[in-house]
Amino acid sequence: MPVLRRTFGIGPSPPPQAEGTIELADGRCLGYAEYGEAEGPLVLWFHGTPGARRQVPLIGRDAARDLGLRIVCLERPGVGDSTEHIYERLSDWAADVAVASKQLGHERFMVVGLSGGGPYALACAHELPSRVVGVGLLGSVTPATGDDTAAQGPVHLTVPFHDLLKLIRRPLGIGLWGFVQIIAPLAHPLVLGCTRIMPQGDRLVLLDPDYEAMFVDDLINGAKRQFQAVVNDAVLLGRPWGFSLSEVAAPVRWWHGDADPFVPLEEARRAAALLPDVELMVRHGESHLGGFAAADEVLTVLSDIWHETVSC
Repeated sequence: MPVLRRTFGIGPSPPPQAEGTIELADGRCLGYAEYGEAEGPLVLWFHGTPGARRQVPLIGRDAARDLGLRIVCLERPGVGDSTEHIYERLSDWAADVAVASKQLGHERFMVVGLSGGGPYALACAHELPSRVVGVGLLGSVTPATGDDTAAQGPVHLTVPFHDLLKLIRRPLGIGLWGFVQIIAPLAHPLVLGCTRIMPQGDRLVLLDPDYEAMFVDDLINGAKRQFQAVVNDAVLLGRPWGFSLSEVAAPVRWWHGDADPFVPLEEARRAAALLPDVELMVRHGESHLGGFAAADEVLTVLSDIWHETVSC
């Protein structure tokens, strides 16, 4: 894939060290991008909603190299190079991850989930308990329905509109894809416009040229062929996830901003209280995108867990 060209003042975002597709047993493919140390312990990175395989901040890429970690960001079905597919329940994602990680050559690994990727990281820890060593969450979405319900803010809207989202899932995804193609040449001024109405914490993130370039590069590359994953996520988040948070045995380290309007801190506290082994790190004054700036800290903590668990 080409590096994002300079557009309205945005500098190019560095390309991944490698990217491609992993073929699954049923012929579907998962797109991926790779960063860090190719021979290091594996960290599977699950992008947010919306997002794709290049949604790994530069501070995380640098930290992976310094810590000797191999980051592979997997695209969920319906975005970028991942085949369109919708799971019956969110936890079904773990079966594809099990195949992908073995094809990458790793039996054990760690997972990181940002925002809408958080539930997918927890699903892997639940479904693959002998293989997932640790979990890092950044501003993770929380359950909106079922016994573990914690979400009462914007994410909870996926529940009453679940049936409607199922009905219009495909045309809505096509519409979003078309919209991204139209706005792509205007990415920089549109981002600047959005910052005027965003919370202060998110504004600071998007006004950083490196983060802006990463977001725009990821959005444009991920939406070149399809953009269905964001709608698929919304459908699955409106259903029970397929597991209980109380049954996630792996250590979970959760970073969350106390000014997050999308997933309020109280929702994160309610969900975290259900996890057996969890530490919730509150990032003061940060909103939903602030966790991107904690990527180096996340990887440092997970690296410590890896060495304490696997290397001992």
